[in-house]
Amino acid sequence: MLVHAQLWEQARADALAAGAKGLDFGPLLEGQRKYIEMSDLAICHQETPVAAPTGPFSAYPSFNVPPQIISAAQQVGYQACTTASNHTIDRGTAGLVRTLDALDAAGLQHTGSYRSEADAQGIMILQTAAAKIAVIDATYGLNGQLPEAAWQVDMLDPDVMIAKAKKARDLGADIVLGAMHAGDEYSSVPNAEQTSVAHALADSGQFTMIYGHHTHSVLPIEQYKGTWIVYGLGNGITELSPNYVVNNEGLLVRAQFSQDAAGKWTASDLAWAPSVIVRGPYRWCSVASDAPQGPCAGAAADAATHRRTQTVVESMGAAAAGAHELLITKEP
Repeated sequence: MLVHAQLWEQARADALAAGAKGLDFGPLLEGQRKYIEMSDLAICHQETPVAAPTGPFSAYPSFNVPPQIISAAQQVGYQACTTASNHTIDRGTAGLVRTLDALDAAGLQHTGSYRSEADAQGIMILQTAAAKIAVIDATYGLNGQLPEAAWQVDMLDPDVMIAKAKKARDLGADIVLGAMHAGDEYSSVPNAEQTSVAHALADSGQFTMIYGHHTHSVLPIEQYKGTWIVYGLGNGITELSPNYVVNNEGLLVRAQFSQDAAGKWTASDLAWAPSVIVRGPYRWCSVASDAPQGPCAGAAADAATHRRTQTVVESMGAAAAGAHELLITKEP
């Protein structure tokens, strides 16, 4: 089982200039394939609305990114995406619907934003060979924007999320994941909202695991009262930042779930693999201890990224609780 957030903010500026028909984001994501193919289920996060295939495209503060990034995500192995973020309605209802249409066309299931009030009442439940997995997604805000209807985007409210989790259980979900789009950008620690909401979700007993995105930086992993919380997955794919080194870093996180004699499912193993965005060519690149592709930005730079990521990931006791680096050479 793999849980991974992707932050598609501005996938590759130089590719946009080449013309939309020639856009191919497969090579950008290819490094993730060896990690994803080991999983029963891979989940990404589509942070931004997508444009029509030929644009027009735009970056911050109002994103409109190439839809080809969605088909590339499906082709590398993702099966579903969350869509609630502070940029969900950057392009209004039209952009929201266009994004959901692109996900549908690629065969990716989705939750977090909706075309209709009826859709918003549904729960995304994903079937694997062993279990049914529900995902409850929500965002802390919309950058001061207002959707045409409140139901269009799931907002970060623990009571609402817990109610949806209970509904998911009633619908037969064995495992419920909470996905939170929240935090302070470029921070290395979760803020008060993140910890209070995550702890409330865990305390409810309805969530099997909680993870988050938004800060554009890797955040700690915590085991809280037996529930794993991955506060921030950093950036999977984004524009390379010359100013914020943490912006270029991310985590792939794999959770393995097991069922006890009473039938309760828990995340019995949590593993993480650090990554960095690099040029030459522009791509996602693993800086794990056994990185399959060799050096990303050079041995010294890769080691520095690995140390920085590990320090943050383990700063709330993750290693002592059993979280560990994902080494694919050690996998059966």
